[in-house]
Amino acid sequence: MRQKMFSNEIVILRDTFRRLLRRKANTNLTKLIEKTHPADMALLFRFFSEIEQNELFTIMRPSEHTGEFLGELDESIIKRLIENETPQHVADLIEFASSNDQASILGVIDEGAAQAILELLKSEEQEEVEEIMGYPEDSAGTLMYTDVFTLHENTIAKEAINALQDHESSEMVFYLYVIDEDERLVGIISLRDLVTTPPDTRLKDIMIRHLQTVRPETDQEEVARIVSQYNYLAVPVIDQEGQLLGIVTVDEIVDVIREEATEDFLQMAGAGKDREILMKSSWDNARSRLPWLFASWVGGVCAAAIIGIFDNTLQSTLALAAFIPVVIGMGGNIGTQTSTLVVRGLATGRVNVGNNINIIFKEIRVGLILGVLYGLLLGLFAIMRFVDISPYLGLVVGLGIACSMLIATAFGSLVPLLFHRMDIDPAIATGPFVTTSIDILGVTLYFVIAKIFLPV
Repeated sequence: MRQKMFSNEIVILRDTFRRLLRRKANTNLTKLIEKTHPADMALLFRFFSEIEQNELFTIMRPSEHTGEFLGELDESIIKRLIENETPQHVADLIEFASSNDQASILGVIDEGAAQAILELLKSEEQEEVEEIMGYPEDSAGTLMYTDVFTLHENTIAKEAINALQDHESSEMVFYLYVIDEDERLVGIISLRDLVTTPPDTRLKDIMIRHLQTVRPETDQEEVARIVSQYNYLAVPVIDQEGQLLGIVTVDEIVDVIREEATEDFLQMAGAGKDREILMKSSWDNARSRLPWLFASWVGGVCAAAIIGIFDNTLQSTLALAAFIPVVIGMGGNIGTQTSTLVVRGLATGRVNVGNNINIIFKEIRVGLILGVLYGLLLGLFAIMRFVDISPYLGLVVGLGIACSMLIATAFGSLVPLLFHRMDIDPAIATGPFVTTSIDILGVTLYFVIAKIFLPV
């Protein structure tokens, strides 16, 4: 019900914008833009044509909301809008955005255009943005906020509260970060602990010394795992000397989890890993999916070649052909199920080095149970349907299904684990790689069993 209400509100808002655009009511449009939440504005831009997007972007006035809006906007739309605007206008629009939002916005456009905009920012902003853009893509350094409130460990609680009240611009002050003389991070204090402790207590006496920290080069997936495992609101980012560089907040982690899950699902479906594939043109969309479908095509050619090798067996018992789609389909389905479970387990930490062998054998047992069950059902069907053919047909079909499903579960669990061990994204294994391999192995085993039990 709430989803339907939200959808209706978005539709009404979209129609209002379009009506004002047709009337060229720029003053009213400016007011409406400022009243609309940046996240809703970014969502609305997906429904507008390129001409409408350009007109709205041109009349936007610099504000904190504008920076947040650009941070929420799809990368493909950001790239087109910014590259069609003057560097000065873009620099004004992102002036109030945080350094990491500025870096992420400039990171999606051409280097020349980004440099032109960067030169128009304030010198201190330039340094922070350039430093963030220098970190690896999808790392903690590109996500962190650098404006963090810190206090010396010898500060007393009363002074810390007063200092906090005078410092309004800090990001995520649910935690108070404590440093020593060398500006190294030595502890952390929650706001609750700070305000409930006696006023003359030194911070070093109440701070938590055991910290979960990350380096700026740490992959964003690892940062997300720490946040979800320990239920943190923010994770500090430190350098080699232990000095605090910034923090990665939970709102950034929510976006990371969504992006990584989207990438995994796209790869498991064999549609590449571009999170904005639906926003691309038909040609770009087809080009992204071409190599994945090529793997399926190769698998189909290999399966056809294998069927050709067993041509004599197939001609002697044509009923075998009727069950080829079932053998391929059942094996592919259970293989995809298994590999999806393993990939998701690796992403959430439920599958690790300590239990991967148990996972493999557990999935093999599942494949054996389901294979025997469906093998019996399909074997009985084959015997009743083709009563004039050798009674061994039911045995061949049943064994073929059972072996195909058994191999599929073993392959579907083993391959993602091997990919993970080799530091290759295991989600790749769940797409055409696993299904194609299972198709080839399933068809081969099916005809090998048929050649053993059926007269040629």
